[in-house]
Amino acid sequence: MRKLQIGIMGSAADLNYCKEAEDFAKELGRLIAESGNILVYGAEKEYSSLSTNAAIESSKNGGITVGITYGKEGNIYGDFRPTVLIPCGLELGGGREFTLILSCDVIIAISGGSGTLTEMAIAYQANIPIITVDKFGGWARKLSNKYIDDRERLKCLSAKTPKEALTKAIKTIEERECK
Repeated sequence: MRKLQIGIMGSAADLNYCKEAEDFAKELGRLIAESGNILVYGAEKEYSSLSTNAAIESSKNGGITVGITYGKEGNIYGDFRPTVLIPCGLELGGGREFTLILSCDVIIAISGGSGTLTEMAIAYQANIPIITVDKFGGWARKLSNKYIDDRERLKCLSAKTPKEALTKAIKTIEERECK
């Protein structure tokens, strides 16, 4: 079976996420590495994020990470560098999210502010499955087990643990590919 491209979307550090959310993201990153799949995330320029923490942990455990950053330079926050860094030429809040989400087979949202909401909406429009972690608030909690709009195309599936989030992500894609 091919390697799945699993997107991790979530709060940036300026939303002051809790240590438990950070630990959740790290555990999820480790599990993605161990599963042999690829972690895709939005590589930030100004600060860390839950997604960055997941990518760092995935990399520490031998995983492949793909960071999509905005602009053209490829400058990102901190010392960590993903396996593959893609500067998409688009700006934050102005298109980078399309490149990021359309590079994913499935996304997992942890907490999240307006950027995560935008990413979830793009995934919904593109019919990309969305797994939400409802433990930490943000848009992930608000949209857990709900449809984003009245079209009811795709329900955001809730998960409570990193293992459950990854299992649901993989199962959802496997079911789609068998149809």
